[in-house]
Amino acid sequence: MLPVFADPKTDFVFKRIFGAEPNKHLLVDLLNALLELEGEQRIADLTYLSAEQRVPVAELKLSIVDVKCRDHAGREYVVEMQILNVEAFEKRVVYNVSKAYVMQIHGGEHYLDLSDVVGVTICDFELWPQPPQPGGPAVPMLSRWRMQEQNQGALALSQVQYVFLELPKYTKGAAAESTVERWAHFFRVAENLEVVPPELAEEPFRTALEQARTAAFTPAEWDAYDRAKISEQDARGAISLAGRQGEARGEVRGEVRTLRRSIEVVCRLLAIPLDAARRAEIGTMSHGQLDALLGRLERERRWE
Repeated sequence: MLPVFADPKTDFVFKRIFGAEPNKHLLVDLLNALLELEGEQRIADLTYLSAEQRVPVAELKLSIVDVKCRDHAGREYVVEMQILNVEAFEKRVVYNVSKAYVMQIHGGEHYLDLSDVVGVTICDFELWPQPPQPGGPAVPMLSRWRMQEQNQGALALSQVQYVFLELPKYTKGAAAESTVERWAHFFRVAENLEVVPPELAEEPFRTALEQARTAAFTPAEWDAYDRAKISEQDARGAISLAGRQGEARGEVRGEVRTLRRSIEVVCRLLAIPLDAARRAEIGTMSHGQLDALLGRLERERRWE
């Protein structure tokens, strides 16, 4: 049985909801909420930019820029949904946003033509799970980052800014209060819903859910969504396997260090000389060889 609603965190569904011209108002509402814009600062309209501006770097394949757009004031937005936490993720975000900034002009054009760029990243994981320093402030679910003078705290150089929404940090469930909390709740629960719940019954959330309703998918769209979910599970499985293998290698390395220390202790207790050559030999031995040497030392009480 097909789910009633598709997962809005997948690349295909996210673009269906926020990257289509008829649904532009959904992206406007999302950005206004995440950037906490009020009054005249609120985004009134958006223009989608070509996806071809994305630079084809192999290392960025798990860090896909989903939507690029420019608001009525000329500011650009790089809107990204990231499902998996991958190595050097923060550097990739900075790279994507910086690239969007510098690619606005070409040789011979003026720096005055550069517009501000805001990177908006929605993470389905905790990017900063603990305070960066013991006893320091924790990073909230919605965080905004820009340049700050380190001595007096003055804000400047705002040409490039970053916004992060870490979905696992939302814990209120259906008791969402602010618009940001409702969007976080929407992303977290949409694929498990069977009906539109009261907390998501108002606009723009109702329309966002309708765009994720699988009954409206064509067979080709469902195939694209199914492939996206399979790819996600494959990626999760690969990361999980790599983690288990790393833990296993770590355990073996720990056992090797313990065996080497045990050999040194036994040699000291038995007055067996450990010259540089023997220490070098121990350093090249495998786990099995070290275990065999330790057993022989304990039995025969001599090196050879």
